[in-house]
Amino acid sequence: MENSNKEKYNRAKKRVDELKGFYIHLAIYVVINAFILVNLYLRSDDFWKWEHFFTLIAWGVGVLFHASKTFGFNPLLGKDWEERQIQKYMDEDKEEMNKYK
Repeated sequence: MENSNKEKYNRAKKRVDELKGFYIHLAIYVVINAFILVNLYLRSDDFWKWEHFFTLIAWGVGVLFHASKTFGFNPLLGKDWEERQIQKYMDEDKEEMNKYK
């Protein structure tokens, strides 16, 4: 019983650490990109250039991937896909073992 509670605690702690890591990443993203964009706006005559937003976009894609991993959203390789692949490989192993019986 104590091991079960310890396992639950460890899973919960891991989940909280993942959430904390994502929120720190998001906060740093917002602060740094706000600083960059404000700096560019104040020092540039032509603010609306694509080059000025490259960091925002590229890093934003990274933040989206981090969010999808943290919150379990993955339309291409989600839990259903994982379960199907696990079942597929388990079935293949079972068939392979049955050959040698």
